[in-house]
Amino acid sequence: MGRSKESTRLHDFFLSMARRSFTELGLRNEAVVGYVAALMTEFARADRLYALRTENRSAIDSVVRILLESSSTARSQYGLSRAREVRKYVGDYALFMSGLFRAYVERKGTLDYYLAEGRRSYWAVSELDLSLYRTGFLFFQELSKNFEYYSGALDYMRKAYFTPEPGRSPFETFLKQVEGWITSGLSDN
Repeated sequence: MGRSKESTRLHDFFLSMARRSFTELGLRNEAVVGYVAALMTEFARADRLYALRTENRSAIDSVVRILLESSSTARSQYGLSRAREVRKYVGDYALFMSGLFRAYVERKGTLDYYLAEGRRSYWAVSELDLSLYRTGFLFFQELSKNFEYYSGALDYMRKAYFTPEPGRSPFETFLKQVEGWITSGLSDN
């Protein structure tokens, strides 16, 4: 199933912003830029940002809770696939939150934990890809090794291009900007 027109336009916008920000910082890995843009597009929808839920269907909104809820994963072939899915989600969530919502993560006193767990999670995805005979394990090793740089690049992007209004929640401002891009559309330039 293809992306909607709005989703495609939002992705194109995030791709442009990621390229611009990463280039300004001297980070020129196009595969990572594309991955970050896709991640931002995916997580722009709150239901995707909080995709994992507890048994009573409440959103899991921290790396610690995600790992606790998923710790019962079995080690069967299905379990390895599910473990990969969870570890990828943890890496993605940690990258997104430590980058675009760094001040929020810092206020909670968990930035170092998010950075460490993001690195650890992407490395685990790499190892699980090898176990599952999947390609792409080198890409996740790259994300792991340079996690802090990529998180910092997202923080830079936020500061340079998505600064919240004084006294406003960064979540609220970001989501309103995303909603505006979707409803009003983006320039065709």
